[in-house]
Amino acid sequence: MKILITGSAGNLGSFLARDQLSSPHQLRLMIHRRDLSFRIDGAPNAAVCRADLGNPATLTDACRGIDCIVHFAGVLFAPRPERFLPRTNLGYVQNLVAAASAAGVGKFILISFPHVEGETFPNKRATDRLDGQPDSVHAQTRLAAERHLFAACEKSDMTPVALRAGMIYGRSVLMIEAARWLLRHRLLAVWRERTWEHLLALPDFLKAVTAAIEGPQISGIYNVADDEPVTLQEFLDTIAVHWGYAKPWRCPRSMFPLGGASCEAFAAIFGTKSPLTRDFIKIGMASSVADTSRMKRELLPKLAYPSLKEGLALL
Repeated sequence: MKILITGSAGNLGSFLARDQLSSPHQLRLMIHRRDLSFRIDGAPNAAVCRADLGNPATLTDACRGIDCIVHFAGVLFAPRPERFLPRTNLGYVQNLVAAASAAGVGKFILISFPHVEGETFPNKRATDRLDGQPDSVHAQTRLAAERHLFAACEKSDMTPVALRAGMIYGRSVLMIEAARWLLRHRLLAVWRERTWEHLLALPDFLKAVTAAIEGPQISGIYNVADDEPVTLQEFLDTIAVHWGYAKPWRCPRSMFPLGGASCEAFAAIFGTKSPLTRDFIKIGMASSVADTSRMKRELLPKLAYPSLKEGLALL
């Protein structure tokens, strides 16, 4: 197969690109401004393609001859995400879906997350709904992208797939490394109220994406997560102890939106990245637990890391 991976210079996109270098597939690794963080010299099945998802004219050649697209690309860690996410989370997908349809691409895999259904819990899990009402702009715009993809594919022969992945963890995953740095410097805090998270070990995520690429019958929405949801507080406490650091501070819930606003203000004034935003805090405070039964039937019958207990070895 000929596979186009967008966001190949990004964090998760680069993990998939490197994983697929040992596959039999032909890879077209899309980048924009940033170069790849790894070398593909000596990899006969990989080539770099520079294109701009905001400029549809650059996407025609990128999609030509492609069998499957895996879409990661977007923008993170920038202030005022409500200003750019409608463009980067939805507009980019609209442009790419149009180019893919015109090029006769067979399958389009959109990497998403269960938060698009709104807040969910162990006794009320996210399924495959497209009528969710999430609070955060990040989840709202990703849900809008899913809706656009499925609606567009009804008018073409392209197969739509949305992989709603749980919180991915593993060494060198950006959010995990940020937590490690903050814990090391005693700067990590979390609110006291329990927030449920559904985790997913990085190797299992990569296997799920590969199964979605290669499975001829794979179509629709799949929640991809492990077998044992945990609270965010439990997750952070566990990895802190595992790394030999003190557990995160417990602070009032009201402090965190203020912290996000402060980070955004600093970033806007000094032109830096914003590791926290008010919208990021909003999505982080929403519990998210998914029904993974379809994943188990069609993608990954058995996980290599079914719970955080086994996955700690990856950290």
